[in-house]
Amino acid sequence: MMRAAALTAAFLAGALAAGAARAQGLQTDVDQATAIIQRFGDMPEKSIPDAVMRHARGIAVLTVFKAGFGLSGQGGKGLVIARTGSGWTGPSAIATGGAGFGFQIGAEITEFVIILNTPEAVDAFARGGNVTIGADLSVAAGPVGRNLAAGVTPMAAIYTYSLSQGLFAGMSLQGAVIITREASNREFYGKPVAPAEILSGKVAPPAGAQKLIDALKRY
Repeated sequence: MMRAAALTAAFLAGALAAGAARAQGLQTDVDQATAIIQRFGDMPEKSIPDAVMRHARGIAVLTVFKAGFGLSGQGGKGLVIARTGSGWTGPSAIATGGAGFGFQIGAEITEFVIILNTPEAVDAFARGGNVTIGADLSVAAGPVGRNLAAGVTPMAAIYTYSLSQGLFAGMSLQGAVIITREASNREFYGKPVAPAEILSGKVAPPAGAQKLIDALKRY
């Protein structure tokens, strides 16, 4: 029975992740990420501190769908964008998926903003392989509140923030595996491009990315 449960959970997680990755392309993710960044900024008591945003080397934004009946699985998609000496780069498409055995009935959607605090964190996403949160990169729940002192030293390579049902959720992506959606990048940029080319700024951001870049320029 345990083997059957594991296979069922794995199938559910795979279906969720595959469905998310096949959904509308990177332009939809850019529009969604812009709205999510703005939502987080509109939460005065639980907002991401400006100091954290100003010192970010990059930002990933994910919308994660979790569903199950007894067994659970999750899948999601989004993007990662980096800051260089010349400003913000274009976005690179990412996805995540996983399985769990906790009791759950129904579904929920959680929006994540992942702050990349170090160049190594950006490099992990730029390599184009799998990135395991908490194994490849140290992770911590990010501090909140606009008045956080500017000189606070990051305590982990990445900070995570989450909203569920429009409320601050304080959830973690510990153990999540994040992959590059190469087909979505190719469609958005009009040619095959590697995440390293995008996140280093070697590839010019398409016009469709400008609204997200403009939203991040205030930091």
